[in-house]
Amino acid sequence: MSKTAAAPAPAADPSRWKALVFIALAQLMVVLDATIVNIALPSAQTDLGISDGNRQWVITAYALAFGGLLLFGGRIADKWGRKNAFVVGLIGFALASALGGAANGEAMMLGARALQGAFGALLAPAALSLLAVMFTDAKERAKAFGIYGAIAGGGGAVGLILGGVLTEYLNWRWTFFVNIPFAIVAAVGAWLVIREPAGSRNRAPLDIPGVVLSTLGLVALVYGFTRAESEGWSDPLTMGLFIGSAVLLASFVFTESKVRSPLLPLRVLLERNRGGVYLSLGLAVISMFGLFLFLTYYLQVVKGFSPVKTGFAFLPMIAGMITGSTQIGARLMTRVPPRLLMGPGFLVAATGMLLLTQLEVGSSYPALILPAQLLLGLGMGTAFMPAMSLATHGVNPADAGVASAMVNTSQQVGGAIGTALLNTIAASATTAYLADHAAEAAAGGPAARLIQAQAMVEGYSSAIWWAVGILVASSAIAFTLITTGRPGTGGPVASGSGSAEDAEFKIPVIAH
Repeated sequence: MSKTAAAPAPAADPSRWKALVFIALAQLMVVLDATIVNIALPSAQTDLGISDGNRQWVITAYALAFGGLLLFGGRIADKWGRKNAFVVGLIGFALASALGGAANGEAMMLGARALQGAFGALLAPAALSLLAVMFTDAKERAKAFGIYGAIAGGGGAVGLILGGVLTEYLNWRWTFFVNIPFAIVAAVGAWLVIREPAGSRNRAPLDIPGVVLSTLGLVALVYGFTRAESEGWSDPLTMGLFIGSAVLLASFVFTESKVRSPLLPLRVLLERNRGGVYLSLGLAVISMFGLFLFLTYYLQVVKGFSPVKTGFAFLPMIAGMITGSTQIGARLMTRVPPRLLMGPGFLVAATGMLLLTQLEVGSSYPALILPAQLLLGLGMGTAFMPAMSLATHGVNPADAGVASAMVNTSQQVGGAIGTALLNTIAASATTAYLADHAAEAAAGGPAARLIQAQAMVEGYSSAIWWAVGILVASSAIAFTLITTGRPGTGGPVASGSGSAEDAEFKIPVIAH
């Protein structure tokens, strides 16, 4: 054992920092695409004649394909090669974006969005797993994942800004066409500079039952939450989707415990630290996605901001995320255990969210919303960075793609839950407020409009209280489940001794 520990580590890839540029560019494209279309949707709906009942499918088609195929995409990257999966994902995403930008009707638009989601599901886990296998030095890994974490956390807000600018000064089609140069530059750069480490592919046969069960189960889950937002939680089809999803995913777990070459080895999911990351990150994303929705509506509908002004109003959050990820998380990650970054980070974000529970119709942006966004960004950036790194740290290289896919899956499912759950809570509180003030609302005129605005803000405030609680729960999970020490030290190792993954955690301790 000591001989193994003393063996020299493989030489670091000299092009790894160049590769990071193209990996980060691709990740930015995928993350911002989740929100960039939101601001352009009203214009696209009018131009293409999409009905009010079907407009949500422009968002849902992407979410279903992306969320449902992530685990499959992660395993394809492990099996086929992460560089190959990364480049093919970029090319496919660019072609799907061109199709969306050129759409001449509803069917073409929805097909393009589903294709974007499918290629995104191949691209996103390939990007994260490339970082995991290329950056092995603890300090370098901290810097690389600091950049990646900032993009993963702040990309959605960047999408709101870019979507507003493109829609207002060009037209909605450019929210699709803008992906093409991103994808081409990232694909050419990746092909030229990325050198995937030898021996890191998974040559095992593909687990077809696992692919079918996981894809159908995740699609049913994401669609169930999406439908709950529009049709209500008691809708028979919504309830059927949740029941079906539970049955499919339980069958998937059972299958994975029995097959010889599982799509998602349970050792990836059940390792204490990674499990803590997936759970805490998924919960934190619930609160973040709900907040994006509420703040966008508050600023545009209540405060009367233009789409561009609304997008720029999110800049403090982006600045906070970049600072938290690259200046706090990356600098401290090699000095303190991950739980001491993630736990406090989620609490700082919860403090920012707590400020937003004080929202009123006349609230000042500089006095309330700006400091709240800064705290949210700092906290989330600080927590996201070690979470992204820890989610793939110590994993068997042959499982890096599917471990990366689980990070994206927890975020995607969290986003779907957050949008549906918090929007439902907000709608219920708004309805209750209007019922209590029915006489003033019936009077008409400025007083009625004020009651309407106050009802909306009351709904947002009620839902944000739930988001505060969810972030506190994320912090508690991080403090409780994540027990590993800082990289390169003899911190506690999760249960399951004797696995290949635990050996990778322990080797630096013996060498040290």
